[in-house]
Amino acid sequence: MGNDSFFSNQKDKNVLECKKQLGKVIPNIALMLQQSAEKFAEKTAFQDKHNDKYVGISWTQFYNNIINISYNLKQFDYTKGDKFVIFSENRLEMLEFELAVMASGGVAVPIFFNYNKETAEQLILHTDAKYLAVGGNTQLEKIDNNLPLKQIFTFDSFDSINSNTLSNHKNISEFKTLLSKCNDENFTLSFEAAPGDICLNMYTSGTMGHQKCVQLTHKNILSQQAALSILWNLNENDRFLSFLRWHHSFGGIFEIFNALYNGATLSLESSLGLNPVEILENWKLVKPTIFFSVPIIYQALVDMIIDDKEAKEMFFHPELKFVFTAAAPLPKRISDEFEKRNIPVIEGWGLTETSPCCTLTDQNLKREPGVVGFPMPGIKLKIADDGEILVKGPNVMVGYYKNDKANEGIFTEDGWFNTGDVGEITEGGLKIITRKDRIFKLMNAEKIVPTKIESSITGKCNYISYAYVAGRGKKYPVAILFPNRKLLNKSLNGFDKEFENCKYPKTLKDLSNCLQHCLNDVNCGIKQKFSRIDTAMLIDSELSVENKTLTPSLKLAPNNVKEVYKAYIEKLYDSDTKLKEEVYIIPLNNLSD
Repeated sequence: MGNDSFFSNQKDKNVLECKKQLGKVIPNIALMLQQSAEKFAEKTAFQDKHNDKYVGISWTQFYNNIINISYNLKQFDYTKGDKFVIFSENRLEMLEFELAVMASGGVAVPIFFNYNKETAEQLILHTDAKYLAVGGNTQLEKIDNNLPLKQIFTFDSFDSINSNTLSNHKNISEFKTLLSKCNDENFTLSFEAAPGDICLNMYTSGTMGHQKCVQLTHKNILSQQAALSILWNLNENDRFLSFLRWHHSFGGIFEIFNALYNGATLSLESSLGLNPVEILENWKLVKPTIFFSVPIIYQALVDMIIDDKEAKEMFFHPELKFVFTAAAPLPKRISDEFEKRNIPVIEGWGLTETSPCCTLTDQNLKREPGVVGFPMPGIKLKIADDGEILVKGPNVMVGYYKNDKANEGIFTEDGWFNTGDVGEITEGGLKIITRKDRIFKLMNAEKIVPTKIESSITGKCNYISYAYVAGRGKKYPVAILFPNRKLLNKSLNGFDKEFENCKYPKTLKDLSNCLQHCLNDVNCGIKQKFSRIDTAMLIDSELSVENKTLTPSLKLAPNNVKEVYKAYIEKLYDSDTKLKEEVYIIPLNNLSD
C-alpha cells in the first residue's frame, strides 16, 4: 500500500482518499456466506478448544448450520427487519445464530455477555427486539418474564440451566432445535436482500458515557471487506486467534468478517483475552498468522515472554504475517519487539459508526505515535475548520436507532459524517489528537488535551496500565494512575529485567517513588507549562469493563472514571477530602510558574 497510493482529491485539496478503486462489493451477507462455503468447502471455518485441543467445523457444515437455523427460525413468525438480541459470550452458537439472522432478513443486536440485569433489560427494551438468544443461566437469570419477547433461545442445553430460572419463562427453546435439518428443497437464505438493508445494530462502547445504537447495512460491512481484500493478502490458509468481544465492532465486524470473507480459520481463544498465560498456550496450539488485539494485551504478552528464549521463538514464529492494533496507541517498546523481527505492526482507526475501520497504517512507512495511516479504498476524509475529522464512504452508518438528539447534526449538509475525533493530516497519514469532547479548559481558559498527557504517562511508565487526567475549570491538571498489577507481581517474584530508566518497583510504595521521576520527565516533555501535571495519585484499584470504567475494547471510559473516582480527584485539589483507603500522592515539579 504505499504513500503514493493516496492523493488529495482534485476538486478539494483538503480531501484525502485512496487511489485504488473499491471495486465490486458483494450485495449481502447471505451471498457472501454462500460464496465462501462454495470456495472453501472442507476448509475449517471455526474452531474452539475441547480437552486442551482445538476442534474445528468445516465451511460446508458451518454453512449448512446457518441454513438450518434460518429455516427453523421461520416457524417463530418473524418478519423482515425484526430484531434479535444476542446476549452471550463468544461461542460458535452465537456466531451461527447471528449470521443466520443477518442472512435471512433479520437484524442482529449483540450485547455484552456480562451486563448486569438493569443494563441488559434496558438495552433489550431499547432495541424493540422480539427475540432473544442467551448463552446460558448467567444471562437468562437477568431477564424478567415481563419483557415483550416472542421467543427466547438458549445456547446451553436446558439441563445446565437452573430449573427455577427456566420455569420463569414460557416461550423458550434450546438453540440445538434450530439445527434440525431443513427439509424444504426450495428454501434459501435472503439472497435478494438489498445492500442498503439494515442487518446489524451495534451499541457503541460508550467511551464518553451513554451508549448509542448504530444501524449498519450489508453494504457498510461488506464494503469494508472489499477494501481490505485490495490491501491485504489473506486467504484460507490464514489462522486467527480470536478473543475480541463480538458485541463490539473491532471483534464483531472487523475480525470476524475478515475471516469469513477470506476463508481464514477463526480460532476462539479460550480465556477470551482474560488470561495472558492461557493466551500463550493457545498461541502455541494455533500458531496464528494474523492477530487482532488492543495495546494492553500486546503489552501483557510481550512482557511475559521477553526473557524466555523458547517462548519468544514460539510467539514471534515465522508464519506470523502481521499483527493489528487499534483502540489506543501501542507503546513503541512493544511495537519495536515485532518490527525488529520483521513482523509488521499495522494500526487502524475508525468507529462503530464507520463499520469500523477508516484508515490503516502503511507497513512500509516508519510508525509514528498517534498516526493511524491513510483511508482505505472507497473512503474519504478531511479535517473541519475546528480540527474534527470528517468521513464519507460506503462504510458510514445509516444513523442511530431511536436517538433523534444524537442524529441531529451528525452529518454535515453535504453528507460528511462528524466523527467526534480531532486530528490532523501528516506525511504519514492521519494523526489522532483526541476526542473532541475530552478537550477541557482550565480556570484561566487555557485548553488541555488530556489524552496526549495520558498517552505520554502510560508510554513512559511501564507499571501504569491507565492514566486519567482531570482539571476542567481548575487552576491546573492532575492525574489519577492505575498500576499494572501483573507486572508488579512479576517484579515481586524476582523477575529481574529492568526497563530503560526504571527502578523496577516491587510494591505500590516503591512505584509511587519511582513515578515521581517518570512523571517529571513527562512534564519536561510538555512544552506548554499550563498543561503539565501538578500532582498525581496512585490508586490500588483496577479499571474494568464490568464497572464500565473500561469500554469493551479496553479503552478508558473517561466520564465513568470521573464519576467513580470523583473523591480521589477532589483529594488532589483539597487535602482535607477524606478517602476510605490509602493512596499515594505524588507532588511534581511542574515548572508551571
